[in-house]
Amino acid sequence: MAHALPVRRIHPLGWGLIGFRLLLMLGLLLACTPLHLLWRLLNLGRWWPRVFLSGIGMIAGLHLRIEGRPVKGALLLANHVSWLDIPALAHATGSAFVAHDGLAAFPFLKWLCEMNDTVFIARHDRASIGRQVQQVRDAMAGRGCLTVFPEGTTSDGTGLLPFKSALLSALDPLPPGAVVQPVLIAYEDAAQIAWVGEEHGLDNFKRILARLRPVRLTLRFLTPLEDTALADRKAISATARSRLAEALAR
Repeated sequence: MAHALPVRRIHPLGWGLIGFRLLLMLGLLLACTPLHLLWRLLNLGRWWPRVFLSGIGMIAGLHLRIEGRPVKGALLLANHVSWLDIPALAHATGSAFVAHDGLAAFPFLKWLCEMNDTVFIARHDRASIGRQVQQVRDAMAGRGCLTVFPEGTTSDGTGLLPFKSALLSALDPLPPGAVVQPVLIAYEDAAQIAWVGEEHGLDNFKRILARLRPVRLTLRFLTPLEDTALADRKAISATARSRLAEALAR
């Protein structure tokens, strides 16, 4: 298991950079929120959450490179390294996300997630599995791309954790016409970006915002799964993980 980076003292310049970036993020939120509410009222789609998340990535210093072609409306299966994965994928695809319901315990985070039509799942609540499966299927049908992180948590970015096929219950059986596309998230400086071990989420957030160097990330969209790879959720999970492992080793 990966361990958290030692807690580092943030330089005064870093604190200044954190403050400046937070002000920019707040301004972006204040600009996008009323426009998002208006667009939703007029049923014009989910444009402004994508703009907001893309802007958050840019403000945080994210420099994004895209390889391959994302398939519109696909279910994306990606490895998970950092909170920056979300603005990166939102920028590239406009994706909504499947998240564990622990995030819903934080009102502000829940509100931000709901703006982007996040599907919350309770991994240990067996009584609600049927409802959660239907929520994921509805999201796949009506919200364009939807991203699942099958590892269930973040890794250190140098390898993959085991995939939890239970997170793909909504794909068993696969909805008609569904496209499943693996996406590799590869940071140039993964060890300095990854949120792992016992590091608090707020500490990781501050550490990223205090960076002077850009965060260089490549999103590599692999070819969608086909034939026997789509037989059931276990086949989907195993094949996607194998494809991502091969791409990571290149």
